[in-house]
This record gives sequence, C-alpha cells and structure tokens, in this order.
Amino acid sequence: MITMFFIMLSAALVNNVVLSCFLGICPYIGVSKKTETAVGMGMATTFVMTFSAAICYALEMLVLRPFDISYMQTLLFILVSASLVQILELVLKKTSPSLYTSLGIFLPLITTNCAVLGTILLAIQKEYSFFEAAFFAFCSGLGFVLAIVIFASIREKLSESPIPNAFKNVPIAFLTAAILSLAFMGFSGLVK
Repeated sequence: MITMFFIMLSAALVNNVVLSCFLGICPYIGVSKKTETAVGMGMATTFVMTFSAAICYALEMLVLRPFDISYMQTLLFILVSASLVQILELVLKKTSPSLYTSLGIFLPLITTNCAVLGTILLAIQKEYSFFEAAFFAFCSGLGFVLAIVIFASIREKLSESPIPNAFKNVPIAFLTAAILSLAFMGFSGLVK
C-alpha cells in the first residue's frame, strides 16, 4: 500500500510528466487556453496512458521478451497508443462532439504524444508489476491533468489582465509554464 502511495506521489507531483520530465509540451501549450478543453485533453491523455501502459506491459512480458524481439518495442507501443486514440476519437465524436471539435488536431496527436510513450517506457524500465505499471500510468495522467488544468486556469486569468504587448499570448504562456515548472520542482524532496 505504501509503495502505491509513493508511486502516486512520484508520478503525479515529483516526476510530473509535463513539468518535471518535460514530455507532452505540445498539447500542454496548445490546448490550455480554456479550462474545459484542458480537462478534456487531460482525461483523454490519462485514458490513453493508462490503457496503453497496461496493454504494452502485457505485450512486453508475454511477447517481446520471451521471443527476444524487444527492438520492436517502440513500434508496437506506438501502434497500441494509436489504436486507443482511434477508439477514443470515435467515442468522443459520438458522445461529445463539442469536446471533439475543441480538441481538434491535438486529439489525434495523443498518438505521438511523448508523454504517453515516455510513461509506458518508464513503467517498464522501473520494472513495475502489471498493476503498478497501470497505476503509475494512471497517476502520470492525473499529473498531466493537474498541470494542464492549473496552467489553463492561469492562462484564462491572464487573458483578462493588462499585459504589455510584448508579453501577450505565447511569451506569457511560456513564462507561466516555466514558473509553474519551478513550483512543481519544490516537490522533488518528497520522493526519490
């Protein structure tokens, strides 16, 4: 139980996939102008991360290692992620067309989101069990949700603030992301 708590703390806060590992920056910056869209992207990414990690872990242990074809890891893992994203796209298109439209091009880009692939590879590299790997990916996804929602909330407030023209839009977004990253680095003493 304590191990799971440390996995959660490490994945969501200490080694936050976006703010500490700097993975998944494209959707983090691109889909963080509105909080609702950020929540949708975060949840979609969490879904893909969790199920990709579980499936890829099983494939790694049952196929790649026994047949000594670990060199196929990247290709296979991206195929699994792409398949899950396609399923997610179909579901969102049917159940939430407004979210599907607001996510736009960033939804299919979850396939190549380095945060998804990085989480899967980290779970395998750390030699977690199946459940620990899935839980690690889920908590990494929650960390992604936390980071993107906080960032979107700050960006919404900043859009209403008087900002010098030189800092509007992208410059203030990058400065905000940098400050948020520094704030999350404060958690680094909690878990190794």
